[in-house]
Amino acid sequence: MVNNIFVYGTLREGERNHWLLKDTNFKGTYETEPEYELRNFGPFPGMMPWGDTSVRGEVYEVSDDLLEDLDYHEGHPSFYNRTKIKLKDYSGEIQAYVISDHPRYQDKLPVIHSGDWKNR
Repeated sequence: MVNNIFVYGTLREGERNHWLLKDTNFKGTYETEPEYELRNFGPFPGMMPWGDTSVRGEVYEVSDDLLEDLDYHEGHPSFYNRTKIKLKDYSGEIQAYVISDHPRYQDKLPVIHSGDWKNR
């Protein structure tokens, strides 16, 4: 099965963990609907399902096996939760790694107001 995954941080092209996606099909650069908040955790960002920011990222087609590897890498479901999201100008089903169960982070980490990890 093919899965579409939206990545917005260290998995993006040019970032340190992009090597995990080297053999995948890049589908383009997109932005989420303005329903999120992007926080800076220092070495990586966290997209949270509250707020009014559009987060910028890239969409890749990944196999079930690679999705399982990404789940492990991203700490799903104990840290990030892989969940369905909505993107502007994208009609297919898409998932992303979102932080929703860690409210203690909400007020302690800097907000990335641009919604773009590469423009933090």
